[in-house]
Amino acid sequence: MEKLMTAKELGQLLRLRETTIYRLASNGEIPGFKIGDSWRFEMEDIQKLFQQSKEKGRKQTDPAEGKKERRSVESGQ
Repeated sequence: MEKLMTAKELGQLLRLRETTIYRLASNGEIPGFKIGDSWRFEMEDIQKLFQQSKEKGRKQTDPAEGKKERRSVESGQ
């Protein structure tokens, strides 16, 4: 079984308030599931979320990507 964390544990790991973790989970912004009234989070899912976020950030700030996009817009493609 993968490592499961409570909202409190995840909040400590991410340095966020527990209430923020609950809000993010309720809005579907972080992956989690409920067991009864308690939220649980799988470490692997949280790590995937951060990896995707990092990759997305790199694409947005990659100077080479920006040049390609500008050339396409400037050439009308």
